[in-house]
Amino acid sequence: MRKSVPILAGLAVLLAMVAWAGLAAKAQPAGAVQAPNVAKAKEFRIERSMSKQALACIECHKLESPGIFADWAHSRHASANITCLDCHQAEEFDPDVSQAHYKQYERGDNKWGAKEYRVPVTAVVTPKDCSRCHPDEAKQYSVSKHANTIEIMWKIDPWLNAGQNSDFERQAGCFHCHGTVLAIKNGKLDPATWPNVGVGRLNLDGSKGSCASCHTRHKFSVAEARQPDTCGQCHLGPDHPQIEIWNESKHGAIYRSEYTQWNFNSAPGTWTAGVDYRTPTCAACHMSGSGSVRTTHDVTERLAWEAQAPLTVRPNEFQAFPATTDWKAEREKMKQVCLACHGQQWVDDHFTKYDGVIANYNDNYYKPALAKLEELYQKGLMDPKGFFRQPLFTEFYELWHHEGRRARFGAAMMAPDYAWWHGFYECKKRYVKFMQEADHLIKTGEKAYIAPVLPGATGDTTRPPQIFGKPAAK
Repeated sequence: MRKSVPILAGLAVLLAMVAWAGLAAKAQPAGAVQAPNVAKAKEFRIERSMSKQALACIECHKLESPGIFADWAHSRHASANITCLDCHQAEEFDPDVSQAHYKQYERGDNKWGAKEYRVPVTAVVTPKDCSRCHPDEAKQYSVSKHANTIEIMWKIDPWLNAGQNSDFERQAGCFHCHGTVLAIKNGKLDPATWPNVGVGRLNLDGSKGSCASCHTRHKFSVAEARQPDTCGQCHLGPDHPQIEIWNESKHGAIYRSEYTQWNFNSAPGTWTAGVDYRTPTCAACHMSGSGSVRTTHDVTERLAWEAQAPLTVRPNEFQAFPATTDWKAEREKMKQVCLACHGQQWVDDHFTKYDGVIANYNDNYYKPALAKLEELYQKGLMDPKGFFRQPLFTEFYELWHHEGRRARFGAAMMAPDYAWWHGFYECKKRYVKFMQEADHLIKTGEKAYIAPVLPGATGDTTRPPQIFGKPAAK
């Protein structure tokens, strides 16, 4: 009797399964084939507590802006129960509070647009907001050249100081990467300054920069920030083609062959050469942790030279924004990053060669050209305030700003075509042309040509008082 009970129970289960299969088959349309592993839309389930206002934001944006919702739902923020309000909530008195958003709580066609969910929000999420959870990263970023690039730009850029490009040219070009000084106009963010996610954007709360420059909204992916194309959005072109240079290098070639097999999603501070990736991207060399070298959001670190400056100097000697770091200690950090994959002699010899390239550029190209330019100014043959209205000034400018940078960057990042053909070869052509015209003017006493009009030379030359303070009264 004891043996018959499980047998009878098993028969009953079997009969039930057969009957269920028959009913399921009848429910299918004639000729229909049930596809295995049918993909399902990802659902966001509230499994941990959050305020009703936060829930309303999620559910409303799920309908109104599904792309934003999808990015957030797949992010680490969502996994950690960090909602829209954790980043976007503001105080009623904050200058960047969206007045238009309050109208969303008066809608009748969306149950989440009700007064009970009303909360002040701002579209602008700043490093100060992010610092509530990421204090170290925000502090490191605040002292970097990225965060302070508006100040640097205004101190050294003749385009801005001489007003030789228009406000729209600046907005669409320079400020897109460098950042704007955000402003409110007629109760809304001024379209002349917004939208903008430039690395040096000055926010209305006083903080500088935008974390979304590299960790784009609303996924804020660490994997994305580790990809070279993220840096290549701004670091490209004739004057600073770091992405093109890196692509030419062995590092870039290996990356393109193998990157699909690498792990870009490892937790911050744990991304490891030889384990997660085989060859570095921009972030691996300049920001990510490696061995004893800790992760940093200050891209000023690990630099022994200011290779983007007209005359290459040590970072602490860069007058527009002198670093507080010791270049010898930072050079050692960069060497430690290299040693994760290379031998000591290889690393030492690379930097010896790079230092030689710097001296070659400084002594043989920039210094003699600068001396000649100053002689032209001294003899009244060029207008020191004419800038790009004078073709001869443009020749000098591009010698350091274009070819000179390419030569130095190409050597630093091991791209021989950029170091020579795009770099020093072009430096020679530019140098000879500049010197030929300069010597001709000095010999004849003829003044350099200066164009009566430079198109679009209408930009405001007032330095942002929010950064430099109000100009002294005359």
